[in-house]
Amino acid sequence: MKKLIFLFLSIIFYSANVFALEEISEELYKKYKKVTQEANLIQALEILDNTTGKYSKDAILGKNLTNQPIEIKFMNLASINPIYMNFDALGWKEKKNLYIYINEKHKDAPPEALSAILAHEAIHQDEHNSLNEETYAWTLEAAVWTQLSDDNPELEKISHPLVERENVIKKLFVRGDYTSKYIRKFVVTNKGYQNLPERSYGFEESL
Repeated sequence: MKKLIFLFLSIIFYSANVFALEEISEELYKKYKKVTQEANLIQALEILDNTTGKYSKDAILGKNLTNQPIEIKFMNLASINPIYMNFDALGWKEKKNLYIYINEKHKDAPPEALSAILAHEAIHQDEHNSLNEETYAWTLEAAVWTQLSDDNPELEKISHPLVERENVIKKLFVRGDYTSKYIRKFVVTNKGYQNLPERSYGFEESL
């Protein structure tokens, strides 16, 4: 992971059209059968190809610490633990398997917003977490959303709770001159992260 260098340090966004599919081809369903069969999640994963979150898509397809695909599901997160009821998503490891659970309230979220949160959650690939890892994941999420919403400013105007989340972290990202400066402060002061160590495997150095 340490070899992955954020492109936002000298950010150059690709010019890409917003990805949209009215129908998912049988070929794509087969490609993602071990990950998800949800059409908008498949669209979200395809969108990642043209973003700084390409690494996360590769991780979801199996290039991760387990060498197995990460299964993605929409679900009621309170069914795992009531404390997760209002979380937007969770990266989860159970035995040797990795999962990304997205709050079921986001089933109708724009695929581009789902792309951003998937870029974040795919960073979590083991039982260990840290402030450095969360800073990295949130900053990558912000970078992906910034790219997609700069290419299509109409995305920021969509009324949806997941879009609201993405717009907030984009502002922190842009305000920090496309670095983790203000996102790091957001992570460190987040009550949910107060018991995390500063470092974890693969994230020994602060951004």
